[in-house]
Amino acid sequence: MTFRQAILPTITILFLVFLGGSIKAYAQVDTTSVAELERRIEILAEELELLRSGEAIQELTADESRALGLAPSAAATYTRRSGLSFAGYGEMLYENYSGDKTTQLDYLRAIFYAGYRFNDRFLFNSEIEVEHANEIFVEFAYIDWLATKNLGVRAGMLLIPVGLVNELHEPTVFIGSERPVTERVIIPSTWRENGAGIYGFSGDLAYRLYVVNGFKGSGFSASGLRGGRQKGVKAKASSLAITGRVDYSPTPGMFVGASFYRGRTDQNEITEGGSDVKATVTIAEAHAQMQYRGIDLRGLYAIATVGEAGRLSRALGLEGDSGIGERLVGGYLQAGYNLLSQTLSDIAVTPFIRYEMVDTQAEMPEGFTRKMSTKNNYFTAGIEVKPIPQVVLKIDHTWVSNDADTGVNQFNINVGYAF
Repeated sequence: MTFRQAILPTITILFLVFLGGSIKAYAQVDTTSVAELERRIEILAEELELLRSGEAIQELTADESRALGLAPSAAATYTRRSGLSFAGYGEMLYENYSGDKTTQLDYLRAIFYAGYRFNDRFLFNSEIEVEHANEIFVEFAYIDWLATKNLGVRAGMLLIPVGLVNELHEPTVFIGSERPVTERVIIPSTWRENGAGIYGFSGDLAYRLYVVNGFKGSGFSASGLRGGRQKGVKAKASSLAITGRVDYSPTPGMFVGASFYRGRTDQNEITEGGSDVKATVTIAEAHAQMQYRGIDLRGLYAIATVGEAGRLSRALGLEGDSGIGERLVGGYLQAGYNLLSQTLSDIAVTPFIRYEMVDTQAEMPEGFTRKMSTKNNYFTAGIEVKPIPQVVLKIDHTWVSNDADTGVNQFNINVGYAF
C-alpha cells in the first residue's frame, strides 16, 4: 500500500467527521441529510479497514477463474491480498436405474477449499474431498508463484487441464446430474497428478503447460483409462507425461480451445515377451462453450490412443474382447436455456438436452475383438433450477443404447451447492 493510499482515506474521514459535526451543530438541515453523511462515513471507514486487514476487495468473474484453471469457489484465495481463504462445494445424487440395478442415494462429495496468500507473489491452494461420505482425498494442492501479471509457475498436485469438466467440476458450473461420460472414461475426471508447470494469459488467450507423472497402465481395461490414474499416491514417475491447453475467449461467456496429454504408462514394471511394454497414451480434445442471454451451448470431442495396446493387454492377461482399445473416442453436444434470463429474477430455470457418443474400443489391436457393448449412445434431457447462483437442483433422465442392447437407462436427482 502506498503512502497516498494509506493517508487519503484517513484525511477524507476526518474531513467528513468535521463537516458532519459542523452541520449538526450549526447548519439548518434536516435529519435525513445528517443520516446520509453518517452512512458515507461508515462506508469509508469499512473500506479503510479492508485495506488494512487484507480482506478480499473484488471477486473474480467466471471467465477470470476459468483462465486460472479453477472453478469460481476454487479461486477464492486469488481474490485476497493476504491471509487464509476458505470455500467449498458439495452434492448429493439419487440414481434410479431401469432393470434390476439397485436404486442408489449417495452423498457424493463434500469439498473444502483451503488457501493461503503469503504475499503478492506466492500463494497456496488446495481441495480436500470427502467422497461417498467416508473416503478422503486430496484433489489438488499446489504452490503458485505469480512471476508476472500474466505468467505464473505452479507446482504440487495439479488438475490435468484437459476437457471442460476436469478443472471446472463444481456442481453449480456444469449442467446435468452427472458429469458427461466422455469426461469420465476417456478424460478420467476428476484427474489429478503430481507435477509442475506454467500458466498464463496473453490478450484473449489463456494457456497452461505441465509436466506430471504418467498413467499406470496396469489399471487400463476395455472400459477405458480411468483405472490408470495414480492420484498422487506414491505415484510411480519412471514414465512422465506432458499436458497442456489453450483457450481463446473473444467475448465474455464464450471460449473455444483444445488440450492434450501424452506420456508412457508402463512405469518400467510391465513386460511382455521379456521386454518392456512402452505403452504411450495420447489424448487430444477440442471444446467450445457459449453462454449468452440465457443460452448455454457446450460441445467436446476427444480421441485417445494407446500405443502397444496388444502387448499391454497380453501382459495384463486380457484376452478376446476384454483387450484394451488402441483408439478410444467420445464426444457430446449440449444445449440449455434459462427461461427466466430476460426477467429481473435471480432464479434460473434451465431445461437442457445432451447427446453423447462414447466408444472405448473404437479400434482394437491385432488378435483382439471388440465388445458390442463398448460403443454407447446417451441421450439426456432434464432441467436445473438455481434459486440462488450458489445452490442448484438438477433432475434428468438418460437413455442408453448400444449394439448389444445392454444399455441401462437412469433417472437422476442432484442437489448441489458452492460457496
